[in-house]
Order: sequence, then structure tokens, then C-alpha cells
Amino acid sequence: MAAAPDDIPEPDRIEGAPHPRETAHLFGHEGAQAEFLSAFNTGRLHHGWMVTGPRGVGKATLAWRLARFLLATPEDDGGMFAPEKPDTLDIDGGHPVARRMRALAEPRLFLLRRPWDEKTSRLRQEITVGEVREMKSFFSLSAADGGRRVAIIDAADEMNTAAANALLKLLEEPPANVTIFLISHQPFKLLPTIRSRCRELRLHPLAPAPLADALTQAGAALEPDEAQALAQLAGGSVGEAFRLTNLSGLALYQSIVTLLSTLPRLDRPRALALAEAGAARGAEAQFDLILTLLDLFLARLARAGAMRQLPPEAAKGEAEAITRLAPDVASARAWATLAQTLGLKARRGKAVNLDPAALLMDMLFRLEETAAPLALNKAGP
Repeated sequence: MAAAPDDIPEPDRIEGAPHPRETAHLFGHEGAQAEFLSAFNTGRLHHGWMVTGPRGVGKATLAWRLARFLLATPEDDGGMFAPEKPDTLDIDGGHPVARRMRALAEPRLFLLRRPWDEKTSRLRQEITVGEVREMKSFFSLSAADGGRRVAIIDAADEMNTAAANALLKLLEEPPANVTIFLISHQPFKLLPTIRSRCRELRLHPLAPAPLADALTQAGAALEPDEAQALAQLAGGSVGEAFRLTNLSGLALYQSIVTLLSTLPRLDRPRALALAEAGAARGAEAQFDLILTLLDLFLARLARAGAMRQLPPEAAKGEAEAITRLAPDVASARAWATLAQTLGLKARRGKAVNLDPAALLMDMLFRLEETAAPLALNKAGP
């Protein structure tokens, strides 16, 4: 398979992180790996595998790891000199298959992802039927070479209707010696008939220790307190942790916590500074992250008040702010309701291109309005 030109962005690469095909080790997800290895060793290898779970938890890394294992492991021909059954999915990084896969030059691998549009000089927003037909042709042409063949679809959620129907036909009548890995962040959006023809490997958010290990492997230099904070804010997602790192998310969350610690009387200069940070030219990613972190703080408020238990601190002063703003179940309910309201407001505001600064200031004022009666109730008569 020809390598992509260097100047074309890869839709399945997280900015600042190595591509999943370049990742040497997968941290966590031992259960999913053991399930696949067991199926391989018992001769029950399904032709379609759907790797599901939240974004950024390692689905693509697992799919590439499984593909590398299948293409580099000798086939058992049933003779007396058949290879021993493997007890690990590990393939040495110097193996020819591993080297070719890193270079996108493995002839028995097909990678299906959103294509580059030469007319617009942008990545297309969906996978079309043309790409699926190209994959089908690849299987037909590569059949003459014999041996296993593998396809990775990243992500299956991005297929349009025609592409999904074409893939369904392929899954209904799979070519011999072909294994297809479908990466899906939202499998419920896929055709039920596609889901029913695949075996699922469900991945879950990473615990703090493997999350920190994955970030370190990818080149992130973290202090222990930063690793703990990222684990809290990223929700077990390496991809989200990289987004936070790339956009100085820990410092931004600290600013948000410091600001909201002034409730019920919001610090107006700090609020204006936060709004302006999200409204600067070219700051769309920063604006989106501010919205994400505000929603996250509200969720942590509501959860702590409802469960009467503080989460590990993700910013200095967060525990004190949560204790004061969400002391009971009633306050937790108020913050949860506000989180839903602000989430809807943010989506509508972005849809109509509302001024980001005005949208953020309005959201902060709503926070102030919600905090005021809670403070009065706490003060008592």
C-alpha cells in the first residue's frame, strides 16, 4: 500500500502524538487482548471485529496491534512442523511486517479512512462508497498472493449510508483469509446488521497509571501532580489528555477553578479575561476546550454533591470550591440541571456563530445566578 504524501494530514492521527501504527506498546485493555488471542488459538477467529469505546482510549492502537500480529504470525498448515500457539500479541518492532506497516507499505494491509479531496485541499468529512469499493478490489487483487489479509476502518462511524451498505455486503460474504477491524466511537449509530456480523472488543477508559504510562511512551514529560490532574480531566482517554496538553488545558482549568471559586459574586475582570481568551482570532480550539472544561467542572460539582464525596483535585483550590458550592443533594441537582441548560446553549450558540465572548459571559452569569440562592440557603435565616 503506497505511503501517503507527507503534506497530507492523517485523519486518524492526534496532534502531538505518534500515530497508532507507530505505538510500540498498548497499556491496559488486557481483557480485550486476551479475548482476541484466545479466539486465534482456538480457531474461532471471526472475519469482522468491532473495536469500540470512548475516543482516545486506545482503540486504533489495539487494531493496529492485532493487524500486525495477524500479518506477522506464521499460519498453521496442520503439519507436524506447525508453529507453537502464541501466548502474546507482541511482534518485534524490527520485524519486516512491523517496519512495512509503520511506513504504510504492507501489501496485505488496507487502511480505510476519510480521503483527501484534491478539489478543496481538505480531508472529506465522511467515508464514501468509493473507498469501500476500493477495499473490495484490494481483497480481489491480493487474493492471488495467498496468506492473511487485513483491513482497518478508522473510523466506521464516518461512513455515509452508501458506504455502510457496501461494507455490509462485504461482511455478509467475506473473502477468504480476510479480517476486518472496524474502529467505532459510537457503535449504536452503525447499522444493526453491521454490528451483528462483527465480534465486539469493548475498551474502557484507562485508569490513571496506564494513562500516565501511555502519555510517557508518547513523549509527554509529566510531573506526578500533572499526571493525576490529566487522569481526572481526560476521563481515561489518552487522546483527550493530549488535547489538554497541546492547549495548556491544565493551566486553563486552574484559571476556571480560580474564577468559579469567587462565586456567588463572580470576579468580573477574571470572567472577562476568560471570555476574551476563548474569543481571540484563531482560538476556536481554545474556545471548545473552555466549554468542555466548564461542563466538566459542573459535572464534578454535581457528582460530588450527590455522592457526598470529593474527587481527587485536578486544580489547586478545587476541593474547597466544590465543598462550598455543592454541599448537598439539592445543590447537586441544581448544578446538574444548569449543566444540561448550558450544554444546549453552547451547541445552539456555535450553530448560529454567536460571538464566543458573549456566549461565554452569558454562561458565566448563569453560573452566578445559580450560585446565589445556594449561598443564601447555606447561610440560613
